[in-house]
Amino acid sequence: MPEYPHLRLESTPDGVRTITLDRADKLNAVNGALASSLIAALADAAIDDAVRVVVLTGAGRAFCAGLDLSAPPELPTATRADRLDPYAWVGLWVRGVVACEKPVIAAVNGAAAGAGFGLALACDLRIVAASAKMTAGYVRRGLSPDAGVSWFLPRHVGLARANDILLTGRDVDATEAERIGLATLVVPDAELSAAVASYASRLAGGAPIAHALTKRLLAATFDRPLDAALRDELTNIKYSFGTRDVAEAMTAFREKRIPRFDGR
Repeated sequence: MPEYPHLRLESTPDGVRTITLDRADKLNAVNGALASSLIAALADAAIDDAVRVVVLTGAGRAFCAGLDLSAPPELPTATRADRLDPYAWVGLWVRGVVACEKPVIAAVNGAAAGAGFGLALACDLRIVAASAKMTAGYVRRGLSPDAGVSWFLPRHVGLARANDILLTGRDVDATEAERIGLATLVVPDAELSAAVASYASRLAGGAPIAHALTKRLLAATFDRPLDAALRDELTNIKYSFGTRDVAEAMTAFREKRIPRFDGR
């Protein structure tokens, strides 16, 4: 398994790849090296057939505190390509999450702020420790959002709630996050690892092609009319019926056993 600066990677036999942001002394705040590592690690997980589910979490007491404001700006030494990049660090790592056609779980173990909030929002599922808080917080620094926050947040909670959260810059605790749909599941802090492992293992037992096709449909759902969605659904399900996984599911149903999907 590759090694990346500021990340810890672990894989289980059933295909769960956990990527841990590992700058605990900085609350896992983003610098250029961490951003580049995460982009590469996500790309590696996306193409590795042994990986069926990706879990993102943070070391120590935070998920990710956002951009590392304690570090000097890196732009003066950036290459021309860096300067002209329309997405920049945090935009690219959010695109890396979205481009991964495997289920991606954010295990939010502590504060998720700014770009860290955006990273959690970009994931398919968010399992949140009871003590964790999420916040955009940009307006507290006189900034507007980045890391996809202005795009993801209204889709998760609606425009009115997104306005409230972004314009006030207030914290959203775990209880509220679950109530308004930001959290898939909230669990006691001490149970987070076990809850994430159980959820991820269940997903890892699913059909990889079906997961990928479902993610494609959901990713486009707010940007196309119903007729286009119906056509895409039909195209995808016709493709699915030709896969070995569907044949295995039908056989398992007749034999009254759990299917064993191999992603083919």
